Amino acid sequence: MSRRTLLDYAAQHYLTVPEYPWRRHPDYAVLRHTGNGRWYAVLMDVPAAKLGLAGSANVPLANIKAAPDLVQLLRVQTGFLPAYHMNKTHWLSVRLDGSVNEATVKTLLDGSFVLTQAV
Repeated sequence: MSRRTLLDYAAQHYLTVPEYPWRRHPDYAVLRHTGNGRWYAVLMDVPAAKLGLAGSANVPLANIKAAPDLVQLLRVQTGFLPAYHMNKTHWLSVRLDGSVNEATVKTLLDGSFVLTQAV
């Protein structure tokens, strides 16, 4: 799944307009609930070396919230990494380079949206 496809999905299903809060990283996008302001995804391109990966290219990622047992299960699979700059127990970095299929990314985004809703 590409970054554009994920943003289009969030706009269609959750009426979310991405925010770009970091001057230093103008392409990093935050998806948040309109009501409570909580984040349910963060999209960024991170240098491979910062992720412990080989190469010098940037890796497109989405940080997504998930249940701790699911985070632990997925982190050992291809396409998933410990959350970059987020709580690694409750958040997961999902590669948006085609290594995780679109249906899985959408399901995880849907779950993150539910987990971050107001109680």
